[in-house]
Amino acid sequence: MNAFAMKIRSFDLEPGRILARKYEVVRKIGAGWEGEVYKIHERGTDIERAAKLFFPERNVRNKVADAYAKKLHALKDCPIVIQYHFQETVRFRGTPVTVLISEYVEGDLLKEHVRRQPGKRLHVFQAAHLLHALASGIETIHNLGQYHGDLHDENIIVRRLGLTYELKILDLFNWGHGGRESRYDDICDLIRVFYDAVGGRERYSHQPRQVKEVCCGLKRSLILKKFRTARALKLNLEKQNWAV
Repeated sequence: MNAFAMKIRSFDLEPGRILARKYEVVRKIGAGWEGEVYKIHERGTDIERAAKLFFPERNVRNKVADAYAKKLHALKDCPIVIQYHFQETVRFRGTPVTVLISEYVEGDLLKEHVRRQPGKRLHVFQAAHLLHALASGIETIHNLGQYHGDLHDENIIVRRLGLTYELKILDLFNWGHGGRESRYDDICDLIRVFYDAVGGRERYSHQPRQVKEVCCGLKRSLILKKFRTARALKLNLEKQNWAV
């Protein structure tokens, strides 16, 4: 790895930039510790896709990108997971950079969706539907021996809202199969997303009994005593009377 590669902390690709002679950058849509994500246009097919560019110093010997791709492939039958297509290599100022190409999903980040609601929070009934959709999706991931590892309102995409939520999740933590504690972390994160969506700490004391029975005051021991699996959380939501 050359000296410049060690210093890459941002790509900041401009709209119109061509990657691998076949993709045109549309706009930047996200960034994280591992790299940056862009909406791209596949010139030969007119298909919109997403491209995740990995910072070379975070992807030594391509281990991170390969692990991420394998995890997405293992979860290809989970509707809540972004679908992986293939890898490319591009050069950024002379340095080889791995690019993971995946489907592009239209929608809003959950954080922005909640901000647009009256009072900048979801009605309890809406939030219950949101949590049920998330728990159902995470259940399919856990059933395959995998986990997410970092669920929050900035890596959940609200793709469609009708009778229920249609969601996609981003940025799975990619270090291999998850043990019991990793799945427990996901369950606690699900509860935290629900808690924040209905108003967080500021509104918690005013929430109805149903909300408090799910949130358990965000105490991990109480949450996991009640919800040992994502399925248990989903079934509990189905039994509750949400007419509040």
